[in-house]
Formats: sequence, C-alpha cells, structure tokens
Amino acid sequence: MTTLPLSRIPDPVDAPAIRWGVLAPGGIARDWTAALHARTASRVVAAGSRSLERAQAFADEWGVERAYGSYESLVDDPEIDAIYVASPHSEHHDHALLALSAGKPVLVEKAFTRNATEARAVVETARAQGLLAVEAMWARFLPHFDVVRRCFEDGLLGEIRAVEADHGQLLYPDGPRRLADPALAGGALLDLAIYPVSFASFALGGFTGVQATGTLVESGVDGSETIAVTGSGGAIATLSSTMLAKTPCSASVSGTEARVEIDGWFYRPNVVRLLDPDDRELDRYEPSSREHGLAYEAAEFARLLVAGKTESDLLPLDETVRIMQVLDEVREQLGVRFPGEG
Repeated sequence: MTTLPLSRIPDPVDAPAIRWGVLAPGGIARDWTAALHARTASRVVAAGSRSLERAQAFADEWGVERAYGSYESLVDDPEIDAIYVASPHSEHHDHALLALSAGKPVLVEKAFTRNATEARAVVETARAQGLLAVEAMWARFLPHFDVVRRCFEDGLLGEIRAVEADHGQLLYPDGPRRLADPALAGGALLDLAIYPVSFASFALGGFTGVQATGTLVESGVDGSETIAVTGSGGAIATLSSTMLAKTPCSASVSGTEARVEIDGWFYRPNVVRLLDPDDRELDRYEPSSREHGLAYEAAEFARLLVAGKTESDLLPLDETVRIMQVLDEVREQLGVRFPGEG
C-alpha cells in the first residue's frame, strides 16, 4: 500500500532562542507572539508602534520588556536580534528597509510588499547587507506542507497535472476597513489570494501563463478573483479568493498516479489525504497539534539566523519576488492600482 512520507520539520521548541522586536503590534502580531511564547524558546523583548500607549499595552499584555513610541527607536535597540514586520502590507517595504538599514534581519508578513518592485528593493537591500530576510508565509514552514513537499520530491503523485486552491473569508463590508482602502493596498488579493497563489507556486514552480477575472468593490479594490495559471510542465492551477463570502479554503494537487488533498483552512496545521485515481484513500497524515502554527516560521527563522543563513530554502527570496510578480499581473488584468505606484 502506498503511504505518505513523514514530515522532516523539527519541533519549534527545539529551535535556538533569539530576541525579537515586534514592529506594529496589531492583531497578527498578537497571534504570532502567542505562538512564539507558547511553542519556542525565543521571546519578544521589545515592541514598537507609532503610539507609545499602544506599544506599552502590547508589552503589558505579553510580558515584553520594552515599548517604543516609534519604529526608529525599535530597530535601533541593540538588544534585539531580529524584527518581525507586522504592519499592513502597504507599509512592509518602508518598514523592512528601516530595519535592514539598522542592521536587523527581518521576518516580513505576507504579502511581502505591495508589488514586485518593492519586493525587489527589500531583497536587494537584504542581500547587499548580508542580512536574513524571510517572507512570513507560515504555511510553507508547517509539517503538513513538508509531507506534500516530499510527495513531489519522491514522485508519489506521478506527473502533476492539476492544482486547485481557494481562500474566501467574509471580510467585506463589515471587516477591517483597510481591506476597502486602496491607499492601504486593500482588497482580497494581497490578504487572501496570496495563499492559493503561493500554494500553486509551491506545487508547480514557475508559471508560464496567468489569466484572471474578478470583481471590484466600490472603492476600486478587488472583492473576488479567479486565477488560472499554467506551470512550466504544462500543469494547470485553478485558484480563487474572495472577501465577500466564506469558502471551503481547501487545496489539492492531482497527478497521473495519485492526488493529495488538504482539508479546509489548508494553510493551517491540517490533515493531508492521499487518494488513488479511483478516489480510494491510501493514507492520511494527521497533525500532532493544530494550535500555534505560527511558531514554525519563527523557529525556522531562528535556526537560519543562528546558522548564518540569509534566506530560507523552504521559501527562497527569488520565489517571493516571483509570487509578487504574479499578483501584479492579476491586478493589472483586474484594473486595480494602488496610489503612488509607478
């Protein structure tokens, strides 16, 4: 009987301990810090916000030693080993460059930047400085993704022919206001579609064609999109996202010999099922825990930093830039442009 390979991802608790500074202590920063403190030996030792009151509230909540009322003060703290950039993605370019210019390695929330031009600038600066930079696409570092990765490496699926992934959340019009704001790079694409697009890149490698259709909301940002991409080997991927409804958020990769399916919330710690062409389940992977999945990206970063690496093999910087190029192409086809873009 064909079986799934084992994950090679180490337990986050075994990663080296480093000292983090959190830039922009909002909702994702709280989730990330909770995972960091629960599942790793690393700690957040400082938080920086444009509001000292907000930074102090975060520090008090999480037992963080220092709070700063400016991002400049945060990145200049000599007792910080790395910066987690948790601001809206409209600010990632400037905040990542601010940290890198202060000599700090960066873990930058996805989407990495607003567009590929900004992504290249961050990557080029990190490489010129010899500093570690990683996109915080947390799914790439999770154990169940490594199970799927090993399926590709071992040829378990045969020739990959089709990929499907969707990500829809009911976030408009009653969700975060930034999602409707072009000035804050709002819309479904950078918040939601990046997950299916990154998954397709993970499964297929580079794309040779991108076709998109979608709808815009009143403010001019995208509300929904369906994206069809062609892989270099001729495989196709059908990807969709929306901020107008909750969708199954599942993913699958189908080959000539078998397929793998990831249950809903495919980008979180999850079940992977291996099925044959007759839909018979051959094997399944069950995660040891579904909690604190954000710890895995932090643990990977700590291992890389202590080892003197400047990027992750699990999500190379060149791939991060290529994914941003795809998102740029989708926006171009949908007619979405953010203020200040060339």
